[in-house]
Amino acid sequence: MNTEMYQTPMEVAVYQLHNFSISFFSSLLGGDVVSVKLDNSASGASVVAIDNKIEQAMDLVKNHLMYAVREEVEILKEQIRELVEKNSQLERENTLLKTLASPEQLEKFQSRLSPEEPPLESAQAPEASGGSAV
Repeated sequence: MNTEMYQTPMEVAVYQLHNFSISFFSSLLGGDVVSVKLDNSASGASVVAIDNKIEQAMDLVKNHLMYAVREEVEILKEQIRELVEKNSQLERENTLLKTLASPEQLEKFQSRLSPEEPPLESAQAPEASGGSAV
């Protein structure tokens, strides 16, 4: 790299950033790396053209990422729908089983629960257990 023509570290950094950006986005696009040399005699048009190419490459990357995110969101939405449906089905099944079970069966089942799990709802009203319905 010929940096003698640049007077300040900022000019050198801009030169390096442009070269890196072009190389990076060219590799993302699968194209050949474009060699661009900027010097003090470079017209403003070449800098604008480089900026436009960088912006186009960034837009392409953004579009690909947005497409991938949208696909993932749709997959997750479908999984959520399936889980909500399964949860609803299991709640209905649980309610039915509680209704059909005898008090002795419920008591036997509650005794098998581990201490970390909350006990099943009993036939007692919330006021009788001293708890609040809220």
